[in-house]
Amino acid sequence: MARRKSIYIGEFKHANPIPNACRIGNLLMSGVILGRDAAGVMPERIEEQCANMFAHMKAIVEAGGGTTDDIIKMTVWLQDRTQRAPVNTEWLKMFPDEHSRPARHALQMNMDGGALVQCDFTAVIG
Repeated sequence: MARRKSIYIGEFKHANPIPNACRIGNLLMSGVILGRDAAGVMPERIEEQCANMFAHMKAIVEAGGGTTDDIIKMTVWLQDRTQRAPVNTEWLKMFPDEHSRPARHALQMNMDGGALVQCDFTAVIG
């Protein structure tokens, strides 16, 4: 059995030949997660992109054998850092307990393809 395991989910695929995440032992690290919908279309509104992005994040950590409780760090990139409210809305839905939330950092970045937000995360499983 390979030490490194590639993680894929059906509803979100990269254009390049890379997995959604990779796991070695109990450490899972995702690639970049965008807010495209299941059909691969990028919604125009950041609220929809955030909802899709968080849903993909949940599906990825579960495909890797964990839960959202195993996520320890999330990095978010925003086209416009003043648009954190939609990120926070989904953040509070996924992590409602203020005493049990991952670390998070938000950065501003120019993005292509209509993306207004993207993220990656690290999880420790088991």
